[in-house]
Amino acid sequence: MSTDFLFRSSSIGSCGPAIQSIVVTPSNTADPPVAMRAVTINTPGTISWISWTGVTCATGPLPAGTYTMAAMGIRATGTTATDITGWV
Repeated sequence: MSTDFLFRSSSIGSCGPAIQSIVVTPSNTADPPVAMRAVTINTPGTISWISWTGVTCATGPLPAGTYTMAAMGIRATGTTATDITGWV
């Protein structure tokens, strides 16, 4: 399913390059003001996030790198990766 609706205010669309970066502090209660199209983790670990459908998703252990995902927020519970940048 397309995630274009998350990026309607952008003429770039969901498949285009990021137009902004944000520092992500994982939280179980507060989400960033915008959806993220990808995250970069600088310290290996796991990521737990809320998808655009409201479902909590989780990864296994990941190496440092950039991962595409349509995320409404990154949860503290289940996230061990640190130094996270969100790409909007």
